Amino acid sequence: MASRVRETITECIKELAQPPSAVSPEDQHRALETLVTITKLSPQNRNLVAQTDGAISSLVALSKTPSVQTLALSVLFNLSLNSSLKHSLAQIDTILHLNTLILSPNSTESAAKLAASLLCSLAMLHKNKAKFGVAGTVQVLVKAISGPPSPAAHHLLSSLAELVQFHGNCTAAVRAGAVPVLLAVAESTNEEDLSGTSLAILGLLARFEEGLSELKRTDRLVSRMVGILKKGCSLSKEGACEILLRLFDESERCLRDAVRLPEFSSVLADVSVRGSGRAREKAGLLMKKIMDADVY
Repeated sequence: MASRVRETITECIKELAQPPSAVSPEDQHRALETLVTITKLSPQNRNLVAQTDGAISSLVALSKTPSVQTLALSVLFNLSLNSSLKHSLAQIDTILHLNTLILSPNSTESAAKLAASLLCSLAMLHKNKAKFGVAGTVQVLVKAISGPPSPAAHHLLSSLAELVQFHGNCTAAVRAGAVPVLLAVAESTNEEDLSGTSLAILGLLARFEEGLSELKRTDRLVSRMVGILKKGCSLSKEGACEILLRLFDESERCLRDAVRLPEFSSVLADVSVRGSGRAREKAGLLMKKIMDADVY
């Protein structure tokens, strides 16, 4: 059985490695569809594909061909699910191509989603995170998220959340304007995942001085967080509470703004009763800070 799979993989890669003029589009589709199926569930088969001479370079090249782009990206994404392959797949030219797919208005919805998903998968390997920063992917993601609503929005936010776990990428995100962009997403969207993920990223940015300083400079930040606490989902409320805790520890002005906001205590009381376990815990800590505050 294993030998048959190996033979099938070799035949498919041989087909795909041929010049475009020497192979029909139907044969390309058939070979790629076979590889998608072979690599979908089997880590062993992914390794066999990656070890086949010319496989990766052929797949990357085909991911730039509109007619088979989605299929080629699907195979590359499947390969990236193997931790041992993430480093070798994250070549600079591949990353730059993914950046282009994310920003291009000509990319199909499926191609944009797959590009962002592949980026996120590769970024899960910590040693790849800096490479994406060098390639400008953080700025690309912030720009894409700031644009018109996109079907790939969740994928883009997940990728950014993965990348900003590296300090250097936090700095790049803040300088690219991520803070106002993420706040706008958190406040405007009716989709719980998007709002919650945006606030989770802001919490990651706030771990470092650059992000925290940008948040402290944001106009009406405390009242905006209160607005999210009033209408947001559980994940959004957890994120908003986490951001407020960081701000209160670092900014007397923010703590004073909260104390002077008439509805702040009642909103916290509501979260502490009706929020998720984590949200209730964080709301309790915020209430204690308010009660202990001496900033009138």
